[in-house]
Amino acid sequence: MILHDRESVYGRARPALHFRDMTDIDRVNIGRRGFLALAATLPLAFAGNPAAAAPVSRLWERWLPHEPEARYRIDHQAWDAFLKRFLVVVPGGVNRFDYGAVTPADRARLDRYLGDLGQVLISQYNRDEQFAFWLNLYNALVVRVVLEHYPVASIREIDIGGSIFGAGPWSAKLIEVEEESLSLDDIEHRILRPIWKDPRLHYVINCAALGCPQLPARAMTGRNCEEMLEQAAQAFINHPRGVTPLRGGLPRGLLVSKIYDWYLSDFGGYEGALIEHLLRYAEPALAREIEITPYVSEYAYDWALNDSNPVSG
Repeated sequence: MILHDRESVYGRARPALHFRDMTDIDRVNIGRRGFLALAATLPLAFAGNPAAAAPVSRLWERWLPHEPEARYRIDHQAWDAFLKRFLVVVPGGVNRFDYGAVTPADRARLDRYLGDLGQVLISQYNRDEQFAFWLNLYNALVVRVVLEHYPVASIREIDIGGSIFGAGPWSAKLIEVEEESLSLDDIEHRILRPIWKDPRLHYVINCAALGCPQLPARAMTGRNCEEMLEQAAQAFINHPRGVTPLRGGLPRGLLVSKIYDWYLSDFGGYEGALIEHLLRYAEPALAREIEITPYVSEYAYDWALNDSNPVSG
């Protein structure tokens, strides 16, 4: 079955997309929901293996301490410069990363930046600085782990600590902060999600996949975080890989990113709340389409690496 071609979704001409290889594309057809009036009140039921849900948001209390009155700033200029040099911004499309252009000297600079973050006593900072710290740390670690194993066609080829997403680097311990060894799963599911409880964080953490929201084009800081969260939410929802109305014949509902399946609990826990979230950021034309068929019919996600020069084969 052909869904759509990647040129319309990913801003780059590729052959029509066939769902024969579930390694690169995860797609679930959950069908049309008959009683739309219930969508605002009933939880969305998911058929199949419970492992389709994301890891539970489970607070690691050790990271709760913070200093509300602290005015210290964390220096993310090195990460900002790294992004400016190697992130390929595709207006209206999907940003790519030029992994192949990163030299050993560049990698050493990235290592120094991560080493500096590992020395930060993050518990002594305010919540805004902490939020930016963890978001940048996650993204920089993802880039480093891809560089350590490059070339690869997908981050899931990096089989050093998989999770519900299959093989990958998610549960491997990659860095120490305040003498605690941390994995990507720790940062996302035990720190970011349970402490901030902000669904928009999913729009600014990047797993190096084409189906993921953009890798932010600049470093996040305590001062720009709110602005960047809003911009990222709007950009993803209004791009076809975030939300695509299904047309042809009778109304067929919405094709949305698999992120909204994995993390439904963060978007209100039921389909009606998710629809409200999408409408908050949808531009007028998309909002009209959502209001006509306010239900999810299908999910999709592309695990191909966000490489500016993708591995062939």
